Amino acid sequence: MPHIIPFRALLSVPRVVKATAALGLSLATAACSLTPSYHRPAVATAPSWNGKPQASVNAVSATGAWWQSFHSAELDRLMQQSLAGNFNLAAAEARVAEAAGTAQVDAAPLFPQLSLGVTQSQTMGVKNSSTQQAVGQASYELDFWGKNRAAAQSGRALAQASVYDAQTVAMTLSGSVADTYFLVLSLNERIRLAQQIVADAQHVLSLVVVQQSAGTATMLQVQQQRNAVATFQAAIPVLQQQSDQAMHLLAVLTGKAPEGFAIGGQDLVGLADPAVQPNLPSALLEQRPDIRAAEARLRSANFDIGVARAAFFPTVSLTGAVGFGARHLSDFFPPAAVTDLGTSILQPLFSGGQLQGQLRYSRARQVEMVATYRQTVITAFQDVEDQLSALSHFHDQESIEVTAEAAASQAYALAELQYRLGAADYLTVLTTEESLYQAQDSLLQLRLQRYQATVGLFRALGGGFAAPATASQAGG
Repeated sequence: MPHIIPFRALLSVPRVVKATAALGLSLATAACSLTPSYHRPAVATAPSWNGKPQASVNAVSATGAWWQSFHSAELDRLMQQSLAGNFNLAAAEARVAEAAGTAQVDAAPLFPQLSLGVTQSQTMGVKNSSTQQAVGQASYELDFWGKNRAAAQSGRALAQASVYDAQTVAMTLSGSVADTYFLVLSLNERIRLAQQIVADAQHVLSLVVVQQSAGTATMLQVQQQRNAVATFQAAIPVLQQQSDQAMHLLAVLTGKAPEGFAIGGQDLVGLADPAVQPNLPSALLEQRPDIRAAEARLRSANFDIGVARAAFFPTVSLTGAVGFGARHLSDFFPPAAVTDLGTSILQPLFSGGQLQGQLRYSRARQVEMVATYRQTVITAFQDVEDQLSALSHFHDQESIEVTAEAAASQAYALAELQYRLGAADYLTVLTTEESLYQAQDSLLQLRLQRYQATVGLFRALGGGFAAPATASQAGG
């Protein structure tokens, strides 16, 4: 579609410039385009997902502020802090402005180029004299072959890609904040569990020491229980280190220094367990910003072919100039104007293969972008399927682990009681004690993995991805 120059911009320039621009506009209207027709590359799309989404009457959509579905005011606050203060996201937003500026530069040849110059010359001699001159110039390249339009549209597509890139950063950031927050809460629970297990093990150690003093237990059993206590204690510093590192990461994700950063949440108890309702696979093409970015770059590459093709054809430019000269400033009004109109045609004859090479590059670039787009799409499909599978299996594993933890708890209580009564040996107590700790710790880790899989599914479906911005919005 031909670009139309707004005539308001011509009202303040000399008449000769208006005539030049109007003539160029009328010729450009009849121009043709050498850009290939664009068609979105075909990608095989299944009618539904292989993975079974969690059935629920309160299923939550993956769009919008999905993190609110966990019903955590603290998570909401951390998310807002990260989206407002994260430096990687700020850099991505700055790249949007950079790309918009570049697109504006690419579109500049669609408009007339205007300039104004004023000179004064002094003649020294018998009679000194001075002359003032004012010259206004206008030039306009007729876009017969659509080269300038294609270049502008290519730049606009790249600007749009930068918008989607920033949205991809925001999508990834929100997932990382939720994952890290849940990790901190889970580690808090695991630390408290380890401390409780240590306290229980020390209680058993006291019992064994008393029995050893009474001659009903051996020193070997005492040392075995001391080893068990030390083993449980050794897990605490490791978990605390992981908790510290996760807290530091959470601070950085929100754009804050780690020093003094803390959260109020202590565990995953009380968080809602949202059931994510995925859209059809075909909807992912519009919802995932990384897919939209890949397609925008493909569009840009398609326009670049039009630019490279048009470079083989003549360039037609119109120029106009108007000059005013006078010995005194007052003589400018009314001015004695001298106007000049010109047309130039430049046909490339020999460029050492530059034009052919550029066209070859542009075509290969377009093929590359097609492959990149298709790879991005199928990788996104894989991402969703992986998260659906993980979420389903984590639910199954957690259900089994709940049963195992309950059995281990009862076994440990019975073993300790029977040991006190002399009906069970110490090895049974030690074994059930270790089994209980492992079962409880595994259950906490599975719950974390389930929450993180839910976050992963939100992210894989493009969760938090805002409505597609236009290139004009990107340019401010």
